[in-house]
Amino acid sequence: MTNIRELAKIAGVSVSTVSRVLNNHPYVSEEKRNAVLAAIKESNYQPNINAIHLSLGKTFLIGVVVPFIDHPYFALLLKGLAIEALEHNYKLVLIQSNYEEVRELDALKMLKQKQIDALIICSRICGWSTIEEFTPFGPIVLCEDTRGKDVSSTYVDHYKTFIFALEYLFQKGHRKIGYSIGRNTGSNSKFRGMAFKDFAKDFQLPYEPDYIFEECLYFEDGERVISRIKQMADPPTALLITSDDVAAGVVTCAQRQNISIPGDLALIGFNNQPIAKMMNITTIEIPLVEMGRKLFLQGIVETGVTYQEIPVKLIERQTV
Repeated sequence: MTNIRELAKIAGVSVSTVSRVLNNHPYVSEEKRNAVLAAIKESNYQPNINAIHLSLGKTFLIGVVVPFIDHPYFALLLKGLAIEALEHNYKLVLIQSNYEEVRELDALKMLKQKQIDALIICSRICGWSTIEEFTPFGPIVLCEDTRGKDVSSTYVDHYKTFIFALEYLFQKGHRKIGYSIGRNTGSNSKFRGMAFKDFAKDFQLPYEPDYIFEECLYFEDGERVISRIKQMADPPTALLITSDDVAAGVVTCAQRQNISIPGDLALIGFNNQPIAKMMNITTIEIPLVEMGRKLFLQGIVETGVTYQEIPVKLIERQTV
């Protein structure tokens, strides 16, 4: 492979002249510039991108950790990330973790080894001590509330949002309210759990752990929710479903089981995905594409640690 010294020899100019031509330096005579360009064409010279990036101190690569690539929530976050990456001439390095700590750790090591300029973790499995160990090596941005931590974030206040949704259902006459989550170990799920307990206490309602449905991530999980409800002697009359996909599965299965929505079971979904609009599901709108864009910008803008709370809003339809 031709290098810069060989190019200079072919063109009959100095190495510094070749360098100036490659970097579009204006102070090169037309004759010498044409000689260098002819040498490039003749030798099929390709610049060493790694060397260029090394000289700039950047890779123009941003690592993005997602647990799953086939989940609509993360697909919309990725859409926002990709829009900003394209606009700023960066590329995304996608790391699917499957919520396996070792895979997330591999991504953090990429940051430490300067293989990427920043790391965005859309849903975390590693503990805080592990994350904090890697903060000296470059920007780490999380999609969760990190206030008080030395890590930037774009987040939704899930405690506040859950309290709002629970109070809305209470005002609609519901006293037996449950909810579904993807995983009970996630930080967002912990805030929802705290909100659920505090709501029950504040409104003097019994705390019902059986009304919490875990491992609900996809449309088909709605069938499991309905199956459990059918087996309960005293089932909930309303549910907060933390994914519109799962909410759509609940609605579809309920119809097959002759459970009236919202007569027998009221539902509020989350995210305001297209399926919620199609099936007239009341939902909490979270602007995930916009969140993705903000996460990316936090990764590349050198302004220190920042926290950006994303506002949400209730979209009232026909399931409450």
